[in-house]
Amino acid sequence: MADAKVIPFDDDRSRTGAGKVVPRRRGASGRRKGEPAAVREVAPLPEQQDREPSPPTAERAPDPRERPQAGGGLDRRIAGGLAFLRRRLTGDYDVDEFGYDKELTDQVLMSLVRPLYEKYFRVEVKGIENIPADGGALIVANHSGTLPLDGVMMQVAVHDNHPQNRHLRLLAADLVFMLPVVNELARKAGHTLACAEDAQRLLERGELVGVMPEGFKGIGKPFSERYKLQRFGRGGFVSTALKAGTPIVPCSIVGAEEIYPMIGNAKTLARLLGFPYFPITPTFPWLGPLGAVPLPTKWTIQFGEPIPTDGFPPEAAEDPMLMFNLTDQVREQIQHTLYKLLVQRRSVFF
Repeated sequence: MADAKVIPFDDDRSRTGAGKVVPRRRGASGRRKGEPAAVREVAPLPEQQDREPSPPTAERAPDPRERPQAGGGLDRRIAGGLAFLRRRLTGDYDVDEFGYDKELTDQVLMSLVRPLYEKYFRVEVKGIENIPADGGALIVANHSGTLPLDGVMMQVAVHDNHPQNRHLRLLAADLVFMLPVVNELARKAGHTLACAEDAQRLLERGELVGVMPEGFKGIGKPFSERYKLQRFGRGGFVSTALKAGTPIVPCSIVGAEEIYPMIGNAKTLARLLGFPYFPITPTFPWLGPLGAVPLPTKWTIQFGEPIPTDGFPPEAAEDPMLMFNLTDQVREQIQHTLYKLLVQRRSVFF
Protein backbone atom coordinates (compact mmCIF):
# COMPACT_ATOMS: atom_id res chain seq x y z
CA MET A 1 0.00 0.00 0.00
CA ALA A 2 1.33 3.44 -0.80
CA ASP A 3 2.13 5.73 2.09
CA ALA A 4 -0.33 8.45 2.94
CA LYS A 5 0.62 11.93 1.87
CA VAL A 6 1.33 14.34 4.68
CA ILE A 7 0.19 17.90 4.23
CA PRO A 8 2.14 20.66 5.96
CA PHE A 9 0.63 22.11 9.12
CA ASP A 10 0.48 25.53 8.02
CA ASP A 11 -35.62 14.70 -9.54
CA ASP A 12 -33.95 14.69 -12.20
CA ARG A 13 -36.49 11.96 -12.76
CA SER A 14 -37.60 10.79 -16.24
CA ARG A 15 -41.23 11.52 -16.89
CA THR A 16 -41.64 9.85 -20.28
CA GLY A 17 -44.96 8.17 -20.49
CA ALA A 18 -46.36 10.17 -17.55
CA GLY A 19 -48.02 12.93 -19.56
CA LYS A 20 -47.77 11.91 -23.22
CA VAL A 21 -50.52 10.41 -25.33
CA VAL A 22 -49.40 7.37 -27.25
CA PRO A 23 -50.63 7.71 -30.87
CA ARG A 24 -52.77 4.91 -32.17
CA ARG A 25 -51.64 3.11 -35.31
CA ARG A 26 -53.96 1.80 -37.97
CA GLY A 27 -53.50 -1.65 -39.25
CA ALA A 28 -52.90 -2.34 -42.93
CA SER A 29 -56.38 -3.73 -43.24
CA GLY A 30 -57.91 -0.53 -41.86
CA ARG A 31 -56.29 1.82 -44.40
CA ARG A 32 -58.71 3.55 -46.76
CA LYS A 33 -58.39 3.12 -50.45
CA GLY A 34 -55.79 5.37 -51.94
CA GLU A 35 -54.29 6.30 -48.60
CA PRO A 36 -50.50 5.99 -48.51
CA ALA A 37 -48.91 3.49 -46.20
CA ALA A 38 -47.01 6.23 -44.35
CA VAL A 39 -48.41 7.08 -40.97
CA ARG A 40 -50.34 10.33 -41.14
CA GLU A 41 -51.23 12.73 -38.34
CA VAL A 42 -54.50 11.84 -36.74
CA ALA A 43 -56.96 14.72 -36.48
CA PRO A 44 -58.33 15.39 -33.01
CA LEU A 45 -61.84 14.33 -32.17
CA PRO A 46 -64.53 17.01 -32.49
CA GLU A 47 -65.14 17.26 -28.78
CA GLN A 48 -61.42 17.80 -28.17
CA GLN A 49 -60.94 20.66 -30.66
CA ASP A 50 -62.33 23.36 -28.35
CA ARG A 51 -60.25 22.32 -25.41
CA GLU A 52 -57.11 24.19 -24.43
CA PRO A 53 -53.90 22.38 -25.26
CA SER A 54 -52.32 20.39 -22.47
CA PRO A 55 -49.23 21.89 -20.88
CA PRO A 56 -45.90 20.40 -21.91
CA THR A 57 -44.84 17.31 -20.06
CA ALA A 58 -41.78 18.97 -18.54
CA GLU A 59 -43.97 21.63 -16.83
CA ARG A 60 -46.52 19.22 -15.42
CA ALA A 61 -46.95 19.55 -11.67
CA PRO A 62 -45.79 16.44 -9.84
CA ASP A 63 -48.48 14.16 -8.54
CA PRO A 64 -48.12 13.76 -4.75
CA ARG A 65 -49.32 10.18 -5.09
CA GLU A 66 -46.30 9.30 -7.19
CA ARG A 67 -43.46 7.77 -5.19
CA PRO A 68 -40.02 9.26 -5.93
CA GLN A 69 -37.31 6.98 -7.13
CA ALA A 70 -34.75 6.40 -4.35
CA GLY A 71 -32.21 4.53 -6.38
CA GLY A 72 -30.18 7.65 -7.20
CA GLY A 73 -29.25 8.38 -3.58
CA LEU A 74 -28.31 4.79 -2.91
CA ASP A 75 -26.21 4.69 -6.07
CA ARG A 76 -24.35 7.82 -5.00
CA ARG A 77 -23.66 6.38 -1.55
CA ILE A 78 -22.35 3.15 -3.03
CA ALA A 79 -20.18 5.05 -5.48
CA GLY A 80 -18.87 7.27 -2.70
CA GLY A 81 -18.08 4.25 -0.55
CA LEU A 82 -16.21 2.53 -3.34
CA ALA A 83 -14.23 5.69 -4.07
CA PHE A 84 -13.37 5.95 -0.38
CA LEU A 85 -12.12 2.35 -0.30
CA ARG A 86 -10.06 2.94 -3.43
CA ARG A 87 -8.34 5.94 -1.86
CA ARG A 88 -7.67 3.95 1.29
CA LEU A 89 -6.11 1.07 -0.64
CA THR A 90 -3.98 3.30 -2.86
CA GLY A 91 -2.94 5.70 -0.10
CA ASP A 92 -4.42 8.65 -1.98
CA TYR A 93 -5.54 10.60 1.11
CA ASP A 94 -4.09 13.36 3.27
CA VAL A 95 -3.07 13.52 6.92
CA ASP A 96 -1.46 16.45 8.69
CA GLU A 97 1.72 16.34 10.74
CA PHE A 98 -0.27 15.36 13.84
CA GLY A 99 -1.78 12.33 12.09
CA TYR A 100 -5.24 13.85 11.64
CA ASP A 101 -7.23 12.17 8.85
CA LYS A 102 -10.20 14.39 8.06
CA GLU A 103 -11.79 12.07 5.50
CA LEU A 104 -11.63 9.03 7.78
CA THR A 105 -13.03 11.07 10.66
CA ASP A 106 -15.98 12.38 8.64
CA GLN A 107 -16.91 9.17 6.86
CA VAL A 108 -16.11 6.48 9.43
CA LEU A 109 -15.26 7.59 12.95
CA MET A 110 -18.07 10.14 13.27
CA SER A 111 -20.55 7.66 11.83
CA LEU A 112 -19.57 5.06 14.44
CA VAL A 113 -20.14 7.32 17.46
CA ARG A 114 -23.10 9.30 16.09
CA PRO A 115 -25.74 6.67 17.10
CA LEU A 116 -24.37 6.83 20.65
CA TYR A 117 -24.62 10.62 20.51
CA GLU A 118 -28.10 10.83 18.96
CA LYS A 119 -29.96 7.76 20.17
CA TYR A 120 -28.30 6.62 23.39
CA PHE A 121 -27.27 9.81 25.19
CA ARG A 122 -29.71 12.03 23.20
CA VAL A 123 -27.36 14.98 23.49
CA GLU A 124 -28.92 18.44 23.54
CA VAL A 125 -26.64 21.29 22.44
CA LYS A 126 -27.01 24.91 23.51
CA GLY A 127 -25.03 28.03 22.68
CA ILE A 128 -23.41 26.70 19.51
CA GLU A 129 -23.52 30.26 18.15
CA ASN A 130 -20.83 31.19 20.68
CA ILE A 131 -18.26 29.20 18.69
CA PRO A 132 -16.69 31.41 15.99
CA ALA A 133 -17.53 30.72 12.38
CA ASP A 134 -13.84 30.76 11.48
CA GLY A 135 -10.47 31.29 13.09
CA GLY A 136 -8.97 29.71 16.16
CA ALA A 137 -10.73 29.31 19.50
CA LEU A 138 -9.99 27.36 22.68
CA ILE A 139 -12.96 25.42 24.08
CA VAL A 140 -12.53 24.63 27.78
CA ALA A 141 -14.87 22.03 29.31
CA ASN A 142 -15.40 20.06 32.51
CA HIS A 143 -14.26 16.43 32.52
CA SER A 144 -16.12 13.47 34.05
CA GLY A 145 -17.56 10.02 33.50
CA THR A 146 -14.78 7.52 34.44
CA LEU A 147 -14.13 6.95 30.71
CA PRO A 148 -13.51 9.99 28.47
CA LEU A 149 -16.68 9.76 26.40
CA ASP A 150 -17.50 13.40 27.11
CA GLY A 151 -14.67 14.60 24.88
CA VAL A 152 -15.89 12.47 21.97
CA MET A 153 -19.49 13.66 22.42
CA MET A 154 -18.31 17.27 22.50
CA GLN A 155 -16.44 16.68 19.26
CA VAL A 156 -19.59 15.36 17.55
CA ALA A 157 -21.67 18.19 19.02
CA VAL A 158 -19.45 20.85 17.47
CA HIS A 159 -19.24 19.17 14.07
CA ASP A 160 -22.92 18.29 13.69
CA ASN A 161 -24.44 21.50 15.10
CA HIS A 162 -22.10 24.25 13.97
CA PRO A 163 -23.24 25.97 10.74
CA GLN A 164 -19.76 25.50 9.29
CA ASN A 165 -19.44 21.87 10.52
CA ARG A 166 -16.18 22.76 12.22
CA HIS A 167 -13.87 20.08 13.61
CA LEU A 168 -12.69 20.12 17.21
CA ARG A 169 -9.09 19.09 17.86
CA LEU A 170 -8.91 17.66 21.39
CA LEU A 171 -5.83 17.75 23.62
CA ALA A 172 -5.40 14.32 25.21
CA ALA A 173 -3.28 12.94 28.06
CA ASP A 174 -0.16 10.84 27.58
CA LEU A 175 -2.01 7.64 28.49
CA VAL A 176 -4.22 7.93 25.41
CA PHE A 177 -1.19 7.70 23.12
CA MET A 178 0.30 4.76 25.01
CA LEU A 179 -2.60 2.39 24.35
CA PRO A 180 -2.12 0.35 21.14
CA VAL A 181 -5.43 0.78 19.29
CA VAL A 182 -6.65 3.93 21.02
CA ASN A 183 -3.44 5.69 20.01
CA GLU A 184 -4.08 5.30 16.28
CA LEU A 185 -7.77 6.15 16.50
CA ALA A 186 -7.08 9.27 18.56
CA ARG A 187 -4.49 10.51 16.09
CA LYS A 188 -6.78 9.88 13.12
CA ALA A 189 -9.64 11.72 14.87
CA GLY A 190 -7.54 14.83 15.34
CA HIS A 191 -6.45 14.43 18.96
CA THR A 192 -2.98 15.52 19.91
CA LEU A 193 -0.80 15.55 23.01
CA ALA A 194 -1.86 18.03 25.67
CA CYS A 195 1.14 20.34 25.47
CA ALA A 196 1.26 24.10 25.04
CA GLU A 197 3.36 24.00 21.87
CA ASP A 198 0.97 21.79 19.91
CA ALA A 199 -2.07 23.69 21.14
CA GLN A 200 -0.60 27.04 20.13
CA ARG A 201 0.30 25.80 16.65
CA LEU A 202 -3.23 24.55 16.10
CA LEU A 203 -4.79 27.78 17.35
CA GLU A 204 -2.56 29.92 15.16
CA ARG A 205 -3.65 27.87 12.17
CA GLY A 206 -7.27 28.78 12.91
CA GLU A 207 -8.32 25.43 14.40
CA LEU A 208 -10.83 24.80 17.19
CA VAL A 209 -8.95 23.25 20.10
CA GLY A 210 -10.65 21.51 23.02
CA VAL A 211 -9.10 21.07 26.46
CA MET A 212 -10.37 19.63 29.75
CA PRO A 213 -8.08 21.07 32.43
CA GLU A 214 -9.33 18.80 35.23
CA GLY A 215 -7.60 15.85 33.60
CA PHE A 216 -7.67 12.57 35.52
CA LYS A 217 -8.71 14.42 38.68
CA GLY A 218 -12.04 15.18 37.04
CA ILE A 219 -12.70 12.00 35.12
CA GLY A 220 -11.69 9.75 38.02
CA LYS A 221 -13.40 11.54 40.91
CA PRO A 222 -15.90 9.60 43.05
CA PHE A 223 -19.62 9.79 42.36
CA SER A 224 -20.19 11.69 45.60
CA GLU A 225 -18.27 14.65 44.14
CA ARG A 226 -20.11 14.77 40.82
CA TYR A 227 -20.42 18.16 39.13
CA LYS A 228 -17.90 19.70 41.53
CA LEU A 229 -15.07 21.02 39.40
CA GLN A 230 -11.58 20.03 40.39
CA ARG A 231 -8.55 22.27 40.17
CA PHE A 232 -7.80 23.65 36.69
CA GLY A 233 -4.05 23.31 36.94
CA ARG A 234 -1.77 26.33 36.65
CA GLY A 235 -3.59 28.07 33.85
CA GLY A 236 -1.48 26.79 30.99
CA PHE A 237 -4.46 26.84 28.62
CA VAL A 238 -4.98 30.55 29.35
CA SER A 239 -1.35 31.30 28.51
CA THR A 240 -1.72 29.42 25.23
CA ALA A 241 -4.85 31.37 24.27
CA LEU A 242 -3.14 34.65 25.15
CA LYS A 243 -0.12 33.88 22.97
CA ALA A 244 -2.33 32.91 20.04
CA GLY A 245 -4.77 35.79 20.62
CA THR A 246 -7.80 33.48 20.35
CA PRO A 247 -11.00 33.56 22.43
CA ILE A 248 -11.75 31.08 25.22
CA VAL A 249 -15.17 29.41 25.03
CA PRO A 250 -16.33 27.78 28.31
CA CYS A 251 -18.27 24.53 27.89
CA SER A 252 -20.45 22.77 30.48
CA ILE A 253 -21.41 19.10 30.07
CA VAL A 254 -24.23 17.57 32.12
CA GLY A 255 -25.04 13.84 31.96
CA ALA A 256 -21.56 12.34 31.73
CA GLU A 257 -21.12 12.05 35.50
CA GLU A 258 -23.77 9.33 35.76
CA ILE A 259 -22.77 6.97 32.93
CA TYR A 260 -20.36 5.07 35.22
CA PRO A 261 -21.09 5.97 38.86
CA MET A 262 -17.68 5.47 40.47
CA ILE A 263 -18.23 4.21 44.02
CA GLY A 264 -14.70 2.91 44.61
CA ASN A 265 -11.13 2.92 43.37
CA ALA A 266 -8.85 -0.13 43.44
CA LYS A 267 -5.62 1.84 43.83
CA THR A 268 -3.33 -1.17 44.17
CA LEU A 269 -4.63 -2.71 40.96
CA ALA A 270 -4.38 0.67 39.25
CA ARG A 271 -0.68 0.96 40.15
CA LEU A 272 0.00 -2.54 38.86
CA LEU A 273 -1.66 -1.73 35.53
CA GLY A 274 -0.14 1.73 35.26
CA PHE A 275 -3.51 3.47 35.34
CA PRO A 276 -4.29 6.63 37.32
CA TYR A 277 -7.27 4.83 38.89
CA PHE A 278 -9.19 1.57 38.56
CA PRO A 279 -12.93 2.27 38.85
CA ILE A 280 -15.44 0.24 40.79
CA THR A 281 -19.04 0.92 39.80
CA PRO A 282 -22.37 -0.73 40.66
CA THR A 283 -21.95 -2.90 37.55
CA PHE A 284 -18.18 -3.20 37.07
CA PRO A 285 -16.40 -5.56 37.58
CA TRP A 286 -19.31 -7.54 39.01
CA LEU A 287 -21.08 -8.05 35.65
CA GLY A 288 -17.93 -8.58 33.64
CA PRO A 289 -18.04 -7.09 30.12
CA LEU A 290 -21.64 -5.98 30.64
CA GLY A 291 -20.40 -3.70 33.38
CA ALA A 292 -18.58 -1.65 30.74
CA VAL A 293 -21.87 -0.60 29.12
CA PRO A 294 -22.60 3.02 30.13
CA LEU A 295 -25.94 4.01 31.57
CA PRO A 296 -28.24 5.76 29.04
CA THR A 297 -28.28 9.18 30.66
CA LYS A 298 -29.62 12.34 29.01
CA TRP A 299 -26.85 14.80 28.14
CA THR A 300 -26.77 18.56 27.73
CA ILE A 301 -23.76 20.41 26.32
CA GLN A 302 -23.79 24.19 26.59
CA PHE A 303 -21.20 26.52 25.12
CA GLY A 304 -20.90 29.81 26.97
CA GLU A 305 -20.06 33.29 25.82
CA PRO A 306 -16.47 33.56 24.59
CA ILE A 307 -13.86 35.38 26.63
CA PRO A 308 -11.68 37.46 24.26
CA THR A 309 -7.92 37.52 24.70
CA ASP A 310 -6.78 39.59 21.72
CA GLY A 311 -6.96 42.82 23.72
CA PHE A 312 -4.07 41.90 26.01
CA PRO A 313 -0.45 42.85 25.26
CA PRO A 314 2.02 40.09 24.22
CA GLU A 315 3.69 40.05 27.64
CA ALA A 316 0.35 39.25 29.31
CA ALA A 317 1.00 35.52 28.76
CA GLU A 318 3.82 35.77 31.31
CA ASP A 319 1.73 37.51 33.98
CA PRO A 320 0.87 34.86 36.62
CA MET A 321 -1.79 37.02 38.28
CA LEU A 322 -3.61 37.62 34.99
CA MET A 323 -3.52 33.91 34.15
CA PHE A 324 -4.87 33.05 37.59
CA ASN A 325 -7.75 35.53 37.23
CA LEU A 326 -8.70 34.34 33.75
CA THR A 327 -8.48 30.69 34.80
CA ASP A 328 -10.72 31.39 37.78
CA GLN A 329 -13.17 33.27 35.55
CA VAL A 330 -13.46 30.35 33.12
CA ARG A 331 -13.82 27.84 35.94
CA GLU A 332 -16.51 29.85 37.71
CA GLN A 333 -18.47 30.31 34.49
CA ILE A 334 -18.44 26.56 33.81
CA GLN A 335 -19.40 25.73 37.41
CA HIS A 336 -22.26 28.26 37.44
CA THR A 337 -23.63 26.87 34.17
CA LEU A 338 -23.43 23.31 35.53
CA TYR A 339 -25.55 24.24 38.53
CA LYS A 340 -28.03 26.04 36.29
CA LEU A 341 -28.39 23.04 33.97
CA LEU A 342 -28.80 20.66 36.90
CA VAL A 343 -31.67 22.76 38.28
CA GLN A 344 -33.37 22.71 34.86
CA ARG A 345 -32.91 18.97 34.40
CA ARG A 346 -36.05 16.92 34.94
CA SER A 347 -34.35 13.55 35.33
CA VAL A 348 -30.99 11.86 34.90
CA PHE A 349 -32.41 9.68 32.12
CA PHE A 350 -35.05 11.92 30.51
